Amino acid sequence: MAAGKSERLLNLLIMLLVQRHYVAKDRIREILYPDSTTEAFEKMFERDKDELRSLGVPIEVGQMDAFFDDEPGYRIRPDEFALPDVSLTADEAAVVGLATKVWQHARLAEATTEAVRKLTALGVDVDLSALDIVEPRLSADEPSFDVFWEATQERTPVVFDYVRSGDSEVRTRHLQPWGVARYSGRWYVVGFDIDRQAERIFRLSRVHGRARKEGGPSSYEIPAGTDVSEVARRLAPEPSTTRAELLVRKGAGHTLRRGADLVEEGVPGPDTDSTWDRLVLERGSVGLADEVLGYGADVYVEQPPALRERVAQRLRDALEVEQGVEA
Repeated sequence: MAAGKSERLLNLLIMLLVQRHYVAKDRIREILYPDSTTEAFEKMFERDKDELRSLGVPIEVGQMDAFFDDEPGYRIRPDEFALPDVSLTADEAAVVGLATKVWQHARLAEATTEAVRKLTALGVDVDLSALDIVEPRLSADEPSFDVFWEATQERTPVVFDYVRSGDSEVRTRHLQPWGVARYSGRWYVVGFDIDRQAERIFRLSRVHGRARKEGGPSSYEIPAGTDVSEVARRLAPEPSTTRAELLVRKGAGHTLRRGADLVEEGVPGPDTDSTWDRLVLERGSVGLADEVLGYGADVYVEQPPALRERVAQRLRDALEVEQGVEA
């Protein structure tokens, strides 16, 4: 089931992040994959490492003992994994979206606390200071993220209004969600489309208004062996990239800086109270808009105009939704 895989990914990430030394593969298997055969463990472990690395999680491989050529160990160095103050969730969506989620989310904070507690109970020597890799950021969540996340955990159908790409008509859709995944900088919900009686994927940024749960929990079963991330990769459109120029406040935007092709320091910025750098980089255009939003006032889009307008429109949409909730 998706939740089991999600919890495994979550625990693997935390286990490698909060320990002070390399972790042996046998130890990882003993703690996180205790019921798997040797062959199943090797396949799952390789898949899990690849999935975390695809998100930019720097899993480092090294020798357990500098004087002996023994079995290699694994770790994640906190200084190389400079995420914002993020808590993790047992839901796969939060793991897949790890690079752009913020830690202030109450549900994610609770899940991280529980994951650390479980690892500690299993005898894992954790270094909680490794979680203090904070760069304050604003949330760039889609407004309907929580609804789909909760519905996936509860196995509750969801009804929502949706606008397809290149279409202006709003259509009501009914879905049995299997999970939420991030692919090429976009958030998608994957599930069974009740109206079309087929497997479908929907981009959350195209959900019009608020999605709502419809029906009771445990209304359906997620097909055994479903890999939400794989479904998203298979059904989502091919990613497109854009070359962007960003003004980034000094001391901010570390993830952006690591992926930049060029950094020009000390350039004029939107205000004169701070020092700014210009970053030139190539990313998925929609994903980059989300990332820019996450840094709030610390990042300003110079080029291209389409990216700047997308960021501005997302802010206007978020404000509209927030005002609607308050009303």
